[in-house]
Amino acid sequence: MANKLKIIDTHFHIWDLEKQDLPWLAGVPETIKKTFTIQQYIENYDKIEDIDFVGGIYVEIDGKDPIQEDEIIYNIKKNNEKLLATLLRSKVSPTMRVPAQSVGIREPLHTDDNPKGRCLEESFIEGLQELANRGLIFESCNRVEELDDLYQALKQVPELKVVLNHLGNPVELSEKYKKDMKNLASLPNLYVKVSGFATEDEKFVQELLEFIQETFDKDKLIYASNWPVVELYSTFDKHLQIVRDFFNDDEDIFYNNAIKCYNLK
Repeated sequence: MANKLKIIDTHFHIWDLEKQDLPWLAGVPETIKKTFTIQQYIENYDKIEDIDFVGGIYVEIDGKDPIQEDEIIYNIKKNNEKLLATLLRSKVSPTMRVPAQSVGIREPLHTDDNPKGRCLEESFIEGLQELANRGLIFESCNRVEELDDLYQALKQVPELKVVLNHLGNPVELSEKYKKDMKNLASLPNLYVKVSGFATEDEKFVQELLEFIQETFDKDKLIYASNWPVVELYSTFDKHLQIVRDFFNDDEDIFYNNAIKCYNLK
């Protein structure tokens, strides 16, 4: 088929529950309480005839043992060309561990065990500066009510490349959310993943995506599936189709911007 849409998926997870412990799974529906493999992930795209799936970027899973996770993903990546890059976990500080294979670091800021105001701590901001100095990415997943805290931290390190996960995790299009996102859009090196939104309320989805499109430069928007977690609030297929329809299969959002953001060859 001619004119297939090239896709780089900038956010997926895999895990092996026979080896790995993910405590947060205890609080979610049974849908994702099972092992998910790289082969299953790739099959989601291979079944769609008008897509040329180039590959995906693995994002840490907030597991109990991040060192074990690093090793597992390293061994998968060296044997699978569809795994293009990895974003692994560390606690952001000037002395943080940074796995050699990782293009950036994600410290989950959206979890219950992460204190409010964490991203305003001095050691956190010093860690952001260290990431910037090393040309690494900070992958940010936040509670929506703390987006302004994130902005206050990031504006101190404007040269840092940052990727905001899941549109900032909104559940409504509040005035505070819109103000906070407009502030974040003013940062010169911040990208936003178009993912993470529940798809049941079509009006909300339309208004949310229209706001994002109006607020951020197109070259800062990148597609992400959030598979398999997407199955908690939508389906892989429905989420992908919504993003395709809204952005009219724009190859910048599905492919080109990801290459630029993550320095992919």
